[in-house]
Amino acid sequence: MKVDILFEDEDIIVCVKPYGMPVQEDKSRDIDLLSYLKNHLFEEGEMEEEPYLAMVHRLDRPVGGIMVFAKNQQAAANLSDQIQDGIMLKFYQAVLTGELPDEYGMMEDYLLRDGRTNTSKVVKTGTKGAKKARLGYELLDVMETDEGVLSYVLIELITGRHHQIRVQMAARGAGIYGDTKYNPMFAKTKKKYQQIALYATRLEFDHPSTEEHMVFKREPEGDVFDVIEMEDY
Repeated sequence: MKVDILFEDEDIIVCVKPYGMPVQEDKSRDIDLLSYLKNHLFEEGEMEEEPYLAMVHRLDRPVGGIMVFAKNQQAAANLSDQIQDGIMLKFYQAVLTGELPDEYGMMEDYLLRDGRTNTSKVVKTGTKGAKKARLGYELLDVMETDEGVLSYVLIELITGRHHQIRVQMAARGAGIYGDTKYNPMFAKTKKKYQQIALYATRLEFDHPSTEEHMVFKREPEGDVFDVIEMEDY
């Protein structure tokens, strides 16, 4: 599985994670993105020992799209601070099975993670262990299909909670197309690591050394997005 590298210098690597590839090593022992990139650095001859490479944000295994990794501790700390301060902006495109109430909107919920089942759910404010989750969305298109109404949306992820977009959309009756974990429409489809129609299409941040504002874009890839007529949003 080839990984497209969009940008690389002494501080960062920006790449496109293929859907179906884990970001870091898991029980499957399939090649993961972090190991792939470390091998890439080693083969470039940058280091004789295992290179330093830090993950500052995540994408779920069935989700593809743009990610940035830090190649030193200073860059990792800087990028992590940008995430905490809301400087790093993360946008996704998604296909939903259902409709949202408004053309534009904000979603704010409290999510509780269950480590035993590797799932999260929306819970009441004040629930012990729950974390606030916020995102904004823009409705790009609504389509009548043989599978029902589908909504094509642009999402800005404001907080980065576990399975956040998938959980918040499903809680409103508009789950991600192809999501066997949270969308009841696909719950009986147990194809392992199936791609879902959620893609990290735009990433913005300030370079940790030069402070240059950097913007990276990638249109969604994969069969699940064939249900829509792709346009350049």
